Amino acid sequence: MATKQTKRKRRESFGAIRQRSSGRYQASYVGLDGERYNAPHTFDTPTDARGWLAIQHAKLLSGDWSPSDAAQVGTAKKARADTLGEYAEHWLRTRVNRHGEGLRPRTRVEYERLLRGSLAPLTGERLAMVTPEMVRAWYAAELETGRKTQTARAYGLLKSIMATAIEDRRITSNPCMIRGAQNASTGKKVAPPTAAELQKILDAITPRYKAAVLIAAWAGCRYGELTELRRKDVRIIKNGRDVEAIIIDVARAVTHTTGIGYTVGKTKSEAGVRSIALPPHIHGEILAHLKDNVGSFPDSLLFPAADGSSHLAESTFVKHWYPARDAAKRSDMPFHALRHYGATRFAQTGATLKEIQERLGHSTVAAAMRYQHTAGRDAELVRRMSELAAN
Repeated sequence: MATKQTKRKRRESFGAIRQRSSGRYQASYVGLDGERYNAPHTFDTPTDARGWLAIQHAKLLSGDWSPSDAAQVGTAKKARADTLGEYAEHWLRTRVNRHGEGLRPRTRVEYERLLRGSLAPLTGERLAMVTPEMVRAWYAAELETGRKTQTARAYGLLKSIMATAIEDRRITSNPCMIRGAQNASTGKKVAPPTAAELQKILDAITPRYKAAVLIAAWAGCRYGELTELRRKDVRIIKNGRDVEAIIIDVARAVTHTTGIGYTVGKTKSEAGVRSIALPPHIHGEILAHLKDNVGSFPDSLLFPAADGSSHLAESTFVKHWYPARDAAKRSDMPFHALRHYGATRFAQTGATLKEIQERLGHSTVAAAMRYQHTAGRDAELVRRMSELAAN
């Protein structure tokens, strides 16, 4: 009976002491917020436990106690127990952007893939035990696989997770300290088509997708923006019977996530919401497409799947895109290269970087600069230099 008595929670003038089955003593108290806080470790004797409670009581009486400081004691203990993988799961559940929105489904799936794949060698390590040396060794090993872009993405994810861990007071410093690791790339450059190559693609593409190529090439729409465009997003401005302008209003984008399906949401960034005027020389093709291939309802998709109402899968579209680009002898060219084409042509009109940024829907001017290409204008520019020198 005496043994059972000693294991009961003992009434104290402040807090409570309980003997664990191990024989050691656990101390706890209720803070000013009504929550119970445990000591970060157990004690050899009740006297030691009371000493810890006396310190906490003094903090309460003096006004030096705060819920965050008290919680930090428990957090520090938890940090020693959590693995990187366990903390990453919590990070995925609670991650929000500056607008308070959670991760998009496709982004979450991509992060989970990286945690299961590239970051797997680190996820079993204790969060607080991941060191800069450990990260450098992991990074070097991943680069040796040749997957430079994926390694850069994985490193960026790891760095973001660790930055949040610092905010949560789980760790004191970020072990991701490799300069430039987040910006590594394969070095492959996307070369946009020439005007002649684009024409060959247009001649070879399945007719109902010709307008898709034209809008991608001359408006610079991303694939997810293009395949979410609906009749209501095409504004036709007339002057009497003549079409004066056709404007594409980009306000949404669609993404496809394995296991989830299609998700219609916001554009890649706030800057992605924009209105794009199409050049007059493609007005006829766009009007013909609206007449022959698009439903009459405002929500009718411009480029639907075969059923006429579902979103067009990229895996379906490439069956038409690949033969068309092969006809232009550009089997190296991704569909995204048409966006580069549009940016280059717009730049050649004399558009400023800010105007290019707004047309492409980029958040920064630096991003817009990456889409500019010379398109073979070197000879023309050199000729102009000679003309200036002669005057």
